[in-house]
Amino acid sequence: MEQDLEDGVMLADMADEEGDEAALEEARALLRGIKERAARAELEALLSGEADGNDAYLEVNSGAGGTESNDWAGMLLRMYSRWAKAHGYEVTVEAQEDGEQAGVKSATVLISGPNAYGWLKSESGVHRLVRISPYDAAAKRHTSFASIGVSPVVDDTIEIDINPSDVRTDTYRASGAGGQHINKTDSAVRLTHIPTNTVVSCQTGRSQHQNREQAWKMLRARLYELELQKREAAAQALNDAKTDIGWGHQIRSYVLQPYQMVKDLRTEVETSDTQGVLDGDLDAFMGAALAARVGQTRGSVAD
Repeated sequence: MEQDLEDGVMLADMADEEGDEAALEEARALLRGIKERAARAELEALLSGEADGNDAYLEVNSGAGGTESNDWAGMLLRMYSRWAKAHGYEVTVEAQEDGEQAGVKSATVLISGPNAYGWLKSESGVHRLVRISPYDAAAKRHTSFASIGVSPVVDDTIEIDINPSDVRTDTYRASGAGGQHINKTDSAVRLTHIPTNTVVSCQTGRSQHQNREQAWKMLRARLYELELQKREAAAQALNDAKTDIGWGHQIRSYVLQPYQMVKDLRTEVETSDTQGVLDGDLDAFMGAALAARVGQTRGSVAD
């Protein structure tokens, strides 16, 4: 960045001397890019949690409301997938239950890349959408809810002990696209950790063995996230946000009608570029939440 800054300033000076407006605009664009990179690097320096550098599981669940909420959950899944891919992360669908008419009832994706969990962890909670429903012939305004849950992938450096007798294993037939084996064998696996009532499922592997192995990884991640929540000062807020997918629990509102606004209710960050946000432009929200989270942790330590 230092070298790019030096080159950008030199280019700007030369363009200014020669009155070359095109070159001057090129220099401005270069310097704006450096500023954005520096801001992101500064935030990444705050990712000091023990699992912040790990990959992440992101889970989407629709709230009450049938097709409306399912469609909103599908929009959120697309939003986070686009954010991840724009930042060079790999997105793998681990489990997905589609809605009857549109969207998804629930889905779990694995987002792989440096600091994936560190960036995404503050997205856990209920997300609220207000819009004119495309499924309402009367064109009335509807409010829909969906929840996001984020857990870190637990690697070999983190030990999680799970008593096998505390886990119930169920197998069932997978649904959706995936080849000839779909709907012909009980290859999908669901694990339930009875003491915490934590449920995970995987159906994308070609065999029950593959799905069982991946489901255990997901379960370890979910239980580790529960432990992290107990340690952090913000844990209670996260748990409260997940208690009910509805009014009074949302962390962010996406209003498409009667005006255009996305607002984070925790950090007060807002934008009128709703389409940009739904297309994955989430860095401003994530950065503010990350900075606030670090500030709260430091404050609690100081207290």
